[in-house]
Amino acid sequence: MARFVINSHGRLQEWVALENGYFEQVGLTDYELKAHQLLTRNTPEKAYNDTGVADNRHGAYQTYEQGRDASVSCACHWTVNMAASAEHGQLWGECYSVSPCAIVVPAESAVTQPEDLAGVEVHVGYQSGSHYTTIQALEPYMDSDSIKLKFGGNPSERVDQLLAGVAPAATVFGAQLYLCEQLGFRKIIDSTFMMAAMVPSGVEHENVRKYYKALQLAQRDIDVMHQKYVNFFLKELPERHAKLIDVRRFGPGERLVFEPYTQAMYEDTQQWVRERGIFDGTVTTTAFDLAVAGGNG
Repeated sequence: MARFVINSHGRLQEWVALENGYFEQVGLTDYELKAHQLLTRNTPEKAYNDTGVADNRHGAYQTYEQGRDASVSCACHWTVNMAASAEHGQLWGECYSVSPCAIVVPAESAVTQPEDLAGVEVHVGYQSGSHYTTIQALEPYMDSDSIKLKFGGNPSERVDQLLAGVAPAATVFGAQLYLCEQLGFRKIIDSTFMMAAMVPSGVEHENVRKYYKALQLAQRDIDVMHQKYVNFFLKELPERHAKLIDVRRFGPGERLVFEPYTQAMYEDTQQWVRERGIFDGTVTTTAFDLAVAGGNG
């Protein structure tokens, strides 16, 4: 049987499960925890200047097109949904998670209300959670033509752009949100979003269930006292960012929800994404029963 490879996702649960021996406790013994290529502390620092930021159209969806080296990995549910529909794996239907997220601006920004973001470039990741959630958050305040997105790259790159003063606004989540708030960037609007897991073809579903049993034990520990575990965020943040903040002030971040990802969720999400033209129409539509794995509802 192949080793069970787990992509970390900028959150605490996998690290707590590792620290407390929960993977072994539930019977998952041959596993490896390795960094996700979009959420990694190894993101290189880039130099930015007044010429601006070039659009980076390589995001979470593209990593699934190319194939991730993992038995289970996570991304926003919009991307995992569309990637599963395009047969790049199956969305795990027995659990999802919810991440704190927000659009933030520099302290000196004239933007104080969501309406002020009309025509302002908000830096997001292309076909990644920040892309979809920014649209979802701003639609109640303005028409679609007034929502301006700049595809700034992964979460650490968007933090770099904020720090360099080349991003008038950016959508950040989890550890990056806590970091930005601690450094004085102002939250304009919350835009929390769902995460889902992708399971490639051939992965034993019983091992996926063991993985989630271990994370459920970890989630309970985090719920009781997350302060014991916030140091694990340092395993996810680039060193250049970690040295700027006191991680002890961070919240618990992403939270697992042990509820089914239902057929209604799957189909409504597909419709929402397609209505907004986020994909060019070439992504195939696979039936729910084939695209979603596990004992879903």
